[in-house]
Amino acid sequence: MIESPKTAFLVEDESLLLMMLEQTMMDLGYEVGATASSVAGGLEALAGPAKYDVAVLDVNLAGDQSFPLARKLLERRIPVVFVTGYGRRGIPEEFGDCPVLQKPYTTAIMERALRELA
Repeated sequence: MIESPKTAFLVEDESLLLMMLEQTMMDLGYEVGATASSVAGGLEALAGPAKYDVAVLDVNLAGDQSFPLARKLLERRIPVVFVTGYGRRGIPEEFGDCPVLQKPYTTAIMERALRELA
């Protein structure tokens, strides 16, 4: 039986960075199941029954923070990777188990974070 690729949910408000993130995830063998550029768009995407294997969330989404999305994802037992220009600083304690990648990051750094979740 052929194993199906893992599916990622990506949230990034800068379109160029989102395209780069999509390519990074595809390079790592993931299908992109859904994307969003805002908290509201992310909550809308999560309203459906789709199952994701991982979520990668930009912390700052045009002034809003993605933490409500992270809570909803973690409630559904979907692992979260945060990406931010500020590093772990500013990430609430409740997300202490989630990997945090500081922008800019490489494909190798993302791969290491995803392996941490496995």
